[in-house]
Amino acid sequence: MLRISKLTDYGTVVLAHLASNQATVCSAAEVAASTGLALPTVSKLLKLLARADLVVSTRGANGGYRLSRAPHEITAADVIDALEGPVSITECSASDGDCEHEGVCSVGDAWQRVNVAIRRALQDITLNDLIRSNGPVPTFRFAGLPITVEKNGN
Repeated sequence: MLRISKLTDYGTVVLAHLASNQATVCSAAEVAASTGLALPTVSKLLKLLARADLVVSTRGANGGYRLSRAPHEITAADVIDALEGPVSITECSASDGDCEHEGVCSVGDAWQRVNVAIRRALQDITLNDLIRSNGPVPTFRFAGLPITVEKNGN
């Protein structure tokens, strides 16, 4: 099962809060209080997101954090790269992969194509898409059959 970590999920919550408050600079304490996340977790996430240039920090009495660019310019791939590292579903999909069977493997190329497709899909989803609550639910095809992703709670 491919799954993002809880920390990455929380990172999108933090980014969504900043996106909805673009006109102001938000302190870590304010983000924690507004999102219901623990302050140490929010502080850790904001530092990681700042290191990845997704947020910028301002020091001082009126300091805090804000997005480094518009929400439509931040992709799901950017968030995952910042908090988990590049997507690689198999050892040979990673840029620094070191599989001892790579030279004789008959399925590695197919998994690398799957990895590229996942990466492209993540690059097509922006922070705006992630925070849009009433957006359309995508339909996918799996083995030629349409698969509909259902919204939680609906």
